[in-house]
Amino acid sequence: MKFGIVVFPGTWSEKDTQYAVSDVLGYESDYIWHDDDNLDQYDVIVLPGGFSYGDFLRCGAIARFSPVMQAVRVFAENGGPVIGICNGFQILCESNLLPGVLMRNDHLEFRCIWTDLRVENTSTIFTSKATEGQLLHIPMSHGEGNYQADEETISRLENNGQVIFRYSDTSGNVTSQINPNGSVNNIAGIINERGNVLGMMPHPEKASEKLIGGDDGNIIFKSLIENTVTSLK
Repeated sequence: MKFGIVVFPGTWSEKDTQYAVSDVLGYESDYIWHDDDNLDQYDVIVLPGGFSYGDFLRCGAIARFSPVMQAVRVFAENGGPVIGICNGFQILCESNLLPGVLMRNDHLEFRCIWTDLRVENTSTIFTSKATEGQLLHIPMSHGEGNYQADEETISRLENNGQVIFRYSDTSGNVTSQINPNGSVNNIAGIINERGNVLGMMPHPEKASEKLIGGDDGNIIFKSLIENTVTSLK
C-alpha cells in the first residue's frame, strides 16, 4: 500500500504527513508535484495543509486548476480514498469534490490551537477504528476554517451521516462557545456521499506521537490503512 502526498507551491505540511504515515506507521509514500497527472501507483491520496499558491483569490482557488487535481478527481470517481487536510479541505471544496466552502474564521483571527473532535460516524473508512462519540485531540492551524453551506446541503450532510467530526469541549459537548472558527454546527470534517473523500480542518498528521502532544491522529490514518488494505486483497 502506498500513499501519494500532493505538493503545491506553498504547501507546508507534506513532511509532517510523510512522517506520520511512513516513519510512524510504516507505509510507503511519495510526494506528488502539482503538475503530475499520473496517480496509478498510489492507493491513497493526501492533500496536506499549507497555503497553496499563496492563498491568492481564495484558499484553494488556484490549486483546483493544477493538472494533479484532474487526476485526483478521476482517482476519487474510481473509488480511491482521498483525504484533504486544512488547505487540502479547501482545495477539495473549490474542486467540487466536497460541498460547501471554507470562509474566514468568524473572529477574523488565525488560530493555532489543540482541539477536541467528537467522532460522529464510525461506519466510514476514516473512522472505523474509533468509537462513536470518542474525542480525538488534534491541533488546528488556520485562518479560513469556517465551514459554511446552504441549508439544504447542511441538512443532507447531517441526514446522510457525512459529518464525521465536530468541535467539542473535553466532555464531548458541542457548543457555540467551543467553536474555534464559526463553522456551522461545529463541523470539523465531512465526507462525500460515496464515503471515500474526507475533508477536515484539524491536522491529524500533527498528532502522530505522544511526544508532540498526542497521537490521536493515528486513529484516522490507521482506519484508512486498514480499510484500504482490505479493499486491495
